[in-house]
Amino acid sequence: MSTGAPSGAGGAGRGGTGLRASLSGLTTRGRSFLAAGIAAAACAYVLGQGELLRVGLLLALLPLICVVALHRTRHRVSGSRRLTPGRVPAGGEARVQLRMDNTSRMPTGLLMLQDRVPYVLGPRPRFVLDRVEPGGRREVSYRVRSDLRGRYPLGPLQLRLTDPFGMVELTRSFSTYDTLTVIPRTEALPAVRLTGEANGHGDGSRRSLALAGDDDVIPREYRRGDDLRRVHWRSTARYGELMVRREEQPQRTKATVLLDTRADAYRGAGPDSAFEWAVSGAASTLVHLLEQGFSARLLTDNGTSVPGVAGGGFSSGGHDPAEAAGLMLDTLAVIGHSDESGLSKAHDALRGGGAGGGFGGAGSDGLLIAFLGDLDDVQTEMASRMRQRSGGAVAFVLDSAAWTGGPSRVDTRLGRLRDAGWTALAAPPGVAFGDLWRQAGNAPLGTATSGGWG
Repeated sequence: MSTGAPSGAGGAGRGGTGLRASLSGLTTRGRSFLAAGIAAAACAYVLGQGELLRVGLLLALLPLICVVALHRTRHRVSGSRRLTPGRVPAGGEARVQLRMDNTSRMPTGLLMLQDRVPYVLGPRPRFVLDRVEPGGRREVSYRVRSDLRGRYPLGPLQLRLTDPFGMVELTRSFSTYDTLTVIPRTEALPAVRLTGEANGHGDGSRRSLALAGDDDVIPREYRRGDDLRRVHWRSTARYGELMVRREEQPQRTKATVLLDTRADAYRGAGPDSAFEWAVSGAASTLVHLLEQGFSARLLTDNGTSVPGVAGGGFSSGGHDPAEAAGLMLDTLAVIGHSDESGLSKAHDALRGGGAGGGFGGAGSDGLLIAFLGDLDDVQTEMASRMRQRSGGAVAFVLDSAAWTGGPSRVDTRLGRLRDAGWTALAAPPGVAFGDLWRQAGNAPLGTATSGGWG
């Protein structure tokens, strides 16, 4: 929620706060009254007419009084904005609630609100509010949506005030704004067992320090609440204080989702393009893996990973699953095409020597899921070599020719990836990613499938 404080507290409108600036807000009616009053006063002075002078002063003072009153009112009107939620999937809606508070002792005139929003979120919202009593408030709301992922600013909020006589109009712009993050669409994926996959948690992924034998147990100090049955008496006698056996330490299976973002690998643009399908598929995969208890990371063709290098770049490095998923989705919300010509940096990162280094070769016993665009012979060979660093590998290959209405040319690439041990699937336009995911779970190691193309 963002708030525009009263002008005197740092939320002043643009264009100056003095009365001289407020005089520029005189409407045509106000300027006419002022001019008529000055003219009447001048004629009264020349002709010696006292009554005409009083009329002229009244006509001239009325717009000036309105300027002073509205100028003071502007400094005592505050605005706030509440965005719910702050992160929505592409095609989803967010609600924006605007609230105006009159903190002065005088009622306001007519209020006109306008909030600035990018054109991709819809038309610019405008509202007209009746006078607000002293200490009163008014609330209005509108909705925004976008089919294009990204990060969009909302604001600043603009407020136009008018006096009851229509003499003056003053505009105030609040300096605060909010940011709406539109993340890729995600699809709930079925629970399948991919080639080379171990359970996210469980017996297959646990290491028990106690299994090494009684002499190799690594004890720790007793803590309040520990089960006394876990007291390690030999260590207790050695250190002179209660020591207990360590619990089994669960080791989460690691998974890497590789997203090919090369500009040369995709054609077309828009929410239905091949690249957007790949981004959405990567987002769905990451969310699914984290929900299944995996320690996951997002890796791009330029060798960078999310989360960062700490903890090997995987989500287990100090991130809980919800935090890791949010971080990766925020990254995918603004990800674009890279200028890379190949997949060599991603290959080096998987080996632990690239820009996303620090992985320590951990990918050798993990799961690799790749979303690849067009591949030439060199990049197909590079992708084949990536398979050697993973316990299981699944590739979803998008052929730009098919996505732009041409004939598919992906069969040869799928065959070479299959020979290297990948479970390779082609992603044709319009296919549901959940169906391909299910096919990946049913396909044996090293199978190339057309993903539903006949």
